[in-house]
Amino acid sequence: MDKRPDRYSPVDADVLRRLESVLGRSAVLTDPDSLDSNSRDENFLEDIARRPEVVVKPKRTEEVAAVLALAAERGIPVTPRGGATGLCGGCIPSLGGIVLSLEAMNRVREIDRANRLAVVEAGLTLKDFTAAVAEAGFSFPPHPGDESAMIGGLIATNAGGSRAVRYGGIRRYVRGLEVVLAGGAVIRPGGKLVKSSTGYSLMHLFIGSEGTLGVITSATIQMLPPLGATRTLVIPFNDIDSAISAVPPLLGGPVQPLAVEFIGREVIDLTARRLNKAWPCSIGRTFLLVILDAPDSDALDKLSQDAAEVGRTHGALEVFIADTDRRQEHVLEIRSKIYEALKSQTFEILDISLPLSEIAGHVRRIAEIERAHGLWLPTFGHAGDGNVHTHIMKARYESGELVALPEEAWRTRAEQVSRELYADGLARGGVISGEHGIGLVKKPYLEASLGQTQVELMRGIKRVFDPRGILNPGKIFDEP
Repeated sequence: MDKRPDRYSPVDADVLRRLESVLGRSAVLTDPDSLDSNSRDENFLEDIARRPEVVVKPKRTEEVAAVLALAAERGIPVTPRGGATGLCGGCIPSLGGIVLSLEAMNRVREIDRANRLAVVEAGLTLKDFTAAVAEAGFSFPPHPGDESAMIGGLIATNAGGSRAVRYGGIRRYVRGLEVVLAGGAVIRPGGKLVKSSTGYSLMHLFIGSEGTLGVITSATIQMLPPLGATRTLVIPFNDIDSAISAVPPLLGGPVQPLAVEFIGREVIDLTARRLNKAWPCSIGRTFLLVILDAPDSDALDKLSQDAAEVGRTHGALEVFIADTDRRQEHVLEIRSKIYEALKSQTFEILDISLPLSEIAGHVRRIAEIERAHGLWLPTFGHAGDGNVHTHIMKARYESGELVALPEEAWRTRAEQVSRELYADGLARGGVISGEHGIGLVKKPYLEASLGQTQVELMRGIKRVFDPRGILNPGKIFDEP
């Protein structure tokens, strides 16, 4: 883990006393269990974990401002933390210091029906947010993450999700933010507005900034009318090229799916076996999972027929239509549990984003790298928006099961595989992250992805917003 530069100060007894005077003793935690539980996120690399010196849990924006003002005064690193569902080490306190947990700031401040807006605090979970929106008679279609992810973290990483193909990522829905800056000042860029050409859009700088420019404490988010009925189609193909060739006609025609994903046979078989369930298609090596939505069942029937016809025209072996709630839940449960099935033996999950036309070529290159290095690289992703997820595994796939490999058989090869996969993605006009963010893990590849000029501009922006470098230091890029 990074050695802490001398410009940063430790959390001493005086700092603890001042934190307790602002937050109350129960919201300032230094016990080993609290420090351990805040030392990592969902990333699989054990060696990047680091304990903070203290965890604080403010309940109001004014308390967040007081914590940051103290940290700026003393030069103490501060790592904002939400649901810790990230996969890139973005909320790991790599330089120790203060973990600023937003979990106690979990209120719905306002449901504005006239403007179709929800004003919510950063610690509200996605599950509770979507429930509040539904109770108000609206919807939030993107569903860009794990349901325990928190709104602040979703905005800080510009989360996407499989529904981005139709409804976009979370950036599209953020209308305003409340942000505490590094010195403790509070600003509220944006607002209950659809349009603004009033100066630089500071709000959009914070979206995707991973807590390096300011701490998001509240967001004003656009709600949409309720979604209609949904239906899922499973379309098997003999190979990835045939499957991907069907995607542009699906997106360019009258169907306009809610989500389009591609998934390989091995991943599906492994997950279905773990759940003791049967996948509805016994044939095919690659599947398109197409989710449709429409106002009523008649419209869904027509969309399903159109989507099935596109699939057959482009080499589909058959089309399974999950035309009841039970069948749809069965298919989507298997899909949703892929991560859990692979998690125990995963070294890293990539989320390379590519032009749609490059997906098939990238997946073929993955197969070549898999053979060259002897590692299993199960790959699936969002065929509708080009976001490809490759798991670099510490196990081989054998007879439907994972067989763990000794560390010497995968460690150095896994790191080389990461480099080769990123290089191929960049060569195809892609970027190294479509939705997970950069954090600690992808930091070494950022300049190769964006170029030195863009990264230097980002460093300049960071210095303006955070001149002492206390906010989530060491994430996205290193500072000179």
